[in-house]
Amino acid sequence: MQKLILHKPEWLRIQPPTEKFDEVKKTTNFYGLNTVCQEANCPNQSECWSGGTSTFMVMGDICTRACKFCSVKTGNPMKKLDKDEPKKLAQALKKLKIIDYVVITSVDRDDLEDQGAGHFAECIKEVKKESPDMKVEVLIPDFRGNKELLKTIVDAKPEVIAHNIETVESLQKKVRDPRANYKQSLFILDSIKKLNAGKSKIFGTNSVGKKLYSKTSIMLGLGETDEEVIHAMKDLREIDVDIITFGQYLKPKHRLLQVEEYVKPEKFEFFRKKALELGFLYCASGPFVRSSYKAGELFMKNVLKGNAHQ
Repeated sequence: MQKLILHKPEWLRIQPPTEKFDEVKKTTNFYGLNTVCQEANCPNQSECWSGGTSTFMVMGDICTRACKFCSVKTGNPMKKLDKDEPKKLAQALKKLKIIDYVVITSVDRDDLEDQGAGHFAECIKEVKKESPDMKVEVLIPDFRGNKELLKTIVDAKPEVIAHNIETVESLQKKVRDPRANYKQSLFILDSIKKLNAGKSKIFGTNSVGKKLYSKTSIMLGLGETDEEVIHAMKDLREIDVDIITFGQYLKPKHRLLQVEEYVKPEKFEFFRKKALELGFLYCASGPFVRSSYKAGELFMKNVLKGNAHQ
């Protein structure tokens, strides 16, 4: 029996681009940079770019993982890496004065010895050097649970480190690459602040870093139950994750997972309120929300400025 394919409801409508959108597009193309907005076919591309927020994808556009929800190309990049990319990124952001909050993410690079952690750190440092007031959020891979590689990112001093658990525990194998898993992602998220505060026994330091926020994201509409989502939120709060976002899974290609449900806006609001009840500093929740959705506007206004519940 052929499975019924759901049709998008009327609340899933994308806003048209503006002049600021064109400026971001021209600049990123000029410097030869990739944005996850384009590579992952994000539905918020025009809205975020027009609002002065952009998410740059470093280390190429070929991912060594093959998660079943993602439209980014998969394969073997053969250790190719643009060593000048951190400087190019910093120069582009300096030119784009409309952007004051940047999200830097990457494809997974299991082919590299350090899985790209050093390149990530260089991007953060170069951006901070060229634009000292720029707020930097990094959305990182799991580095296969390597705490030392994570420390490389922490030591580069971004304001936010995000890593996505993507879905509830029961759907991990169905949704993510076999090299990723729920417990490994929780370990990475748990280690972020411990490393920043110098509590890791591995490195034996008592230094105290600046305030560092942790963040994660969950896709809805993949077959999860409300109880499973709430359980995941409780797991995340136990390890002091600050920010969580919820968005609707939208199938980008024929070969990828089907949408099991188009979650109604009322359910997204339910999860947003539940997240705040559980102690998250901030929660963005809605059909078009993605991990880096309106990152500057939402995060800077509601967390960095101390107005978490406004």
